[in-house]
Parts: sequence; C-alpha cells; structure tokens
Amino acid sequence: MHSIKLVSEKLTPSKVVCVGRNYTAHITELNNETPDQMVLFNKPNSAITDTLFAAHNGDTLHYETELCFVVKNKKLVGVGLGLDLTKRTVQSKLKNKGLPWERAKAFDGSVILSDFVELTDEMQHFKFELKINNEVIQQGDSHFMLYKPESILQEISEFMSLEDGDIIMTGTPAGVGEVTADCIFKVALYTNEQCLLEQQWCAN
Repeated sequence: MHSIKLVSEKLTPSKVVCVGRNYTAHITELNNETPDQMVLFNKPNSAITDTLFAAHNGDTLHYETELCFVVKNKKLVGVGLGLDLTKRTVQSKLKNKGLPWERAKAFDGSVILSDFVELTDEMQHFKFELKINNEVIQQGDSHFMLYKPESILQEISEFMSLEDGDIIMTGTPAGVGEVTADCIFKVALYTNEQCLLEQQWCAN
C-alpha cells in the first residue's frame, strides 16, 4: 500500500476521490458541458506513485495539476498538490460511448502527490501553479472553483465513508497537456501570499 506524508506523519489512503469539471476555463478547453451536480470519481491506492510517467501501457498521459486535501477524523487536516494523470484519448472514447472513466483515470501510477502541510483556520484561500522546464503552464485559484473544499467534503460524505489518510483532489484549472519525458515538472502552493510548499518531478 502506498503512503503519503502529512508533516512528520505517514498516512495510507484507502482511495483518492477526485472532482471533475470544477473550473469553468478547464471545462471550456475540453469542450465539456458544465455539470448540474458535482462530478466525482475514485482512484485506488494502487494509483499513487512517486514517479511521473509519460506513458502507461503504450498510452500517452496528460497532466492535470490539482489542489489536494488529506482527510482525518472526517475533516480536512492537510493540504498539498497533485498531478491527476489521464489517458485523454482513452477517456474521450469512453465518454463518447457513455462508459465509466476508470481505464483512463484509475490505472496504476495515475496520481502523483506532493507532501502535505497541516491545514489551519487561517488558510481560506489558495493559489497554485505548475511550471514545466521553468515555464508557468497552469495557475489555479480556489476562488474560481465551482465547488469549494468544505462543500466537496460534505457531498462526498453523504454517500461514501472517508477513511483517515484519504485524499480529495479538487479539480484542475485550464492549461492541461501531454506529459513529455525528461521534462521537469515543478508545483508550488500559496496561501495569503505565502509559499506553503514546492515540489518537483522529472517525467520518465
């Protein structure tokens, strides 16, 4: 089982719960419809990896940078960043047929996570960015999320139990694209103009 790090504590998520279509600009760039209710899907523990892959079983992967939260005692206790890796071509074919997304979203190695920092009451607003080879590619702002973190937690909890260590990924802003091998991906998370964390990975 794969673990994540919250400050000095190791936690083992049973699952990663993801929100789809949570930023209007990202909905537009993929020509999707704005949903009338929250779009949710799961990734299993086996999806978590420390290695950023450019492909999986011959399928090209696309990156989506997301604000992430750790759940403990049914509350959001930690915040970090993650890359939701997607087989975009596979996903498009599945959506066109009205089929589930698991083959495109829940495969082994489909989520890579930063370390997490402790969430405090002062942290009400977040900004984050992804740089690829030192060029800013994605920028996110929690003000522009259609569904805010606490409302996401509440809706998930209405129909699914969240165990200690489970991760919530809150959706991606515009700017998604293909992972290219040997490129350096660097993420940074800010609150109240203060940098909470930075992390980078080299794509394989």
